[in-house]
Amino acid sequence: MYDRLQTHIARLVDLTEDEFTFLKTLFIPKKLRRKHYLLQEGDICKYITFVDKGLLRAYTVDSKGTEHIVQFAPEGWWTSDMYSFLTGERSDYTIEALEDAELLLLDRANMERMVSGVPKMERYLRIMLQNNYVATHRRIVLSLSQSAEEKYTEFVQRYPDIVQRVPQHMIASYLGITPAFLSRIRARKHTND
Repeated sequence: MYDRLQTHIARLVDLTEDEFTFLKTLFIPKKLRRKHYLLQEGDICKYITFVDKGLLRAYTVDSKGTEHIVQFAPEGWWTSDMYSFLTGERSDYTIEALEDAELLLLDRANMERMVSGVPKMERYLRIMLQNNYVATHRRIVLSLSQSAEEKYTEFVQRYPDIVQRVPQHMIASYLGITPAFLSRIRARKHTND
């Protein structure tokens, strides 16, 4: 269960076998069935979560009852509500399994043990947070500057695996467009291909 995590960490920092063995003791393995929740809106986020297997989504619901997906998290991705995790305030997000999932959970106390016991992991976490900031900033800029068709094309190019695994209405929610409009975009792209 830890192989994917070890591979992910190794892309950014080199750990000894003993260091990784120690890290494994800090994570809580969890299986989550499809359509079950890792986090519900209003709860306090107690974990950052590595997805070993499966696919999750993080979303919020507005006052009109419309879902807005902010993240898909397939294998090898981290997911959490970092604001709630770091501040202890209630989450605005719900994180749900779209497929049966195998997860590795890390709470705040064990995150601190991790960085004090394996200082290289502080670098790993810093790089992860930097990458998250860059990706979030890029998504904001693109959402403000691209047409819906450009957003869809970018999504398909960046996440071809996710396109195959989630329903069209969820992709539309992530892109901030209606499912009907996404259908028209897809029909035009299919006709032009």
